[in-house]
Amino acid sequence: MESLIKHYNYFKKIIIDILRRTVGQSYLYTVTGAVFKMVDQNQEHKSDSSDLYDATDSFNYVLYRDRPEWKDVQPIAQDDGPARVVQIAYSTKFSDVYDYFRAILKSGEKSQRALSLVTDAITLNPANYTVWIYRLEIVKHLKVDLHNELEYISMVIREFTKNYQVWQYRKTIVEMLKDPSGELEFTADILDMDSKNYHAWQYRQWVLTTFSELMENELNFVDNLISQDMRNNSAWNQRYFVINNSDPNPDVINKELEYTFSKIQILSKNESAWNYLRGLLLYSENGVLENKVRDFCTNLYNKGNRSVHLMSCLIDLTDADKSTDPENIEKIKFALKLCSDLASDYDPIRRYYWAFISKDIEVKFNFKEHDSKILVE
Repeated sequence: MESLIKHYNYFKKIIIDILRRTVGQSYLYTVTGAVFKMVDQNQEHKSDSSDLYDATDSFNYVLYRDRPEWKDVQPIAQDDGPARVVQIAYSTKFSDVYDYFRAILKSGEKSQRALSLVTDAITLNPANYTVWIYRLEIVKHLKVDLHNELEYISMVIREFTKNYQVWQYRKTIVEMLKDPSGELEFTADILDMDSKNYHAWQYRQWVLTTFSELMENELNFVDNLISQDMRNNSAWNQRYFVINNSDPNPDVINKELEYTFSKIQILSKNESAWNYLRGLLLYSENGVLENKVRDFCTNLYNKGNRSVHLMSCLIDLTDADKSTDPENIEKIKFALKLCSDLASDYDPIRRYYWAFISKDIEVKFNFKEHDSKILVE
């Protein structure tokens, strides 16, 4: 049930974005507020994100200029200067809220009503970093319960998952609380909606590096995501982040090599796994890891596998080898043959690239006479 609710809210946001572009923001809030509110009431566990629009979506909403408690404030209209390029068609509600926000920003008012106004301003434009900064000043001044503030920002993030400002604000609140206990679960919920959400991954990495005791079970989390989708480059990147920020001793790296080999054997055309494999080679000493990877790749190739990534890896291994012994001469010939095969048969769309790599190997190893010349127009 909880998974269905998460996906419902994800698609709800998509629909809201579409409507915002087509029917206009002021009409959108009335329509979507009513439609989604009816649906939300039928949920067994109502998502907090459905509450985000309540204040500004209500049919009973009153503009700030018509509220008696705000009569003492003179709103400040937006000043675009004498030579503005275009006039933005703000809704009446948007202009009203931000006119009053500019007024309290100028006066420096930090009150409960100012906090309510800022909340409405965020609802209308959660990307406005000035509003978030001022909200934080108000929260500090009023000594607002930070746990309540964390619940609020959770609600906003669930509605606007790919917004820089919301994640930065959450980071600040968690730093003030010094309590990361719910952060991995929260980011996991967001990643469940979109497993490649850059903002969620970036924030999760901050949590793990700031509160390193949470790193212990991260590999299990990442392994689960990779098992669900082996092409999830974000999950592979997170795996490398964990290894790099833990203790990448030889035993750990060898274990990771075997793990990666097993995934490549299942899906050899998965570029994410091959990139991860290349990353592991950065921990190699005296060419030990390169030999293991070469043996693995050669075995796959001899079994008839012609994955572009496999062939490219074999070429890179040869290109990185500085040896000039007779055995390496055969490796160079083989690498040049792979370049030719890729250019003609397996990756012709990048034939100019493979011609360049082939030429580079020829020059690097002074190896000009061979039977795998690549001819390009």
